[in-house]
Amino acid sequence: MNFFSNIWKHPKTTATGVLIAVVSVAGVLSQQGLTLGKAGSGTVVSLAAALATAMLGLLAKDPDTGSEAASEQGSTAKLGAWMLIALMIPLPWMQGCTATSVAQDIVNWTPALQSAVVTVDSTASLLAPADAPIFAAATVGFDAATDLLVSQAKAYLANPSAGALKQLQTQIVTLQQQVNAALLSAAKIVDAKSQQHALAAIQAVGTVVTAILSLVQQISSKAAVAQMASASSVKLAMVRPYLDESKAAAMVASHYGEPVTMARAQVVLAERAEMQAGF
Repeated sequence: MNFFSNIWKHPKTTATGVLIAVVSVAGVLSQQGLTLGKAGSGTVVSLAAALATAMLGLLAKDPDTGSEAASEQGSTAKLGAWMLIALMIPLPWMQGCTATSVAQDIVNWTPALQSAVVTVDSTASLLAPADAPIFAAATVGFDAATDLLVSQAKAYLANPSAGALKQLQTQIVTLQQQVNAALLSAAKIVDAKSQQHALAAIQAVGTVVTAILSLVQQISSKAAVAQMASASSVKLAMVRPYLDESKAAAMVASHYGEPVTMARAQVVLAERAEMQAGF
């Protein structure tokens, strides 16, 4: 009886839970390739998720009045956060994600990657003399790995074949591992200012690498993602304490021209997805 009475006493919370469940289930169905039929130019699954997300938006903006407003203030704030998360979850496939669109997004990230690596190359001069060699040794492979990744990303965009994807999968994991290992090395730098400069420069590269890795995961099979993760020995959880989430969110927000709050949610979800996948 409490179950049913709570539904009537808290209709807004109940509706929110149902809509979030719809979005979550739709995400799982989409990942499994289940469409439940066509709906216009899209699918029934994507339509259901889009409608549920839209309803979450309306609920989040629905004003409360009187004493009900006071009691619902906390739940409304939580609803806004859940709505943002729900918006992020279906985003790739709700936008009609294809191998070509993802490949273009990957290529669009490459200038930021190259710029971040240039910054890394010049960072050694900012460090204490004793720390510069440590930093240089930790980041020595960035240039070559980045150049190869950029060329492979462009090759995949031009010809999204299985072979080109395989090369892209291998190279993004290679660079990700170099970045993670470099972060661990930079964390051992004793001088506080040197460590700060070193970590910031490496993280800028890592933010782009994480974004590209997340995109590559979207167009990879579960078996391929598992194989990629098995080649990842330096896990994200090991370097997570040395990352500045606000800086990562600022980079993502600038790249996509979106609010930092939304970018922060994207960063958190991307990192969570990668850790769940075994990276």
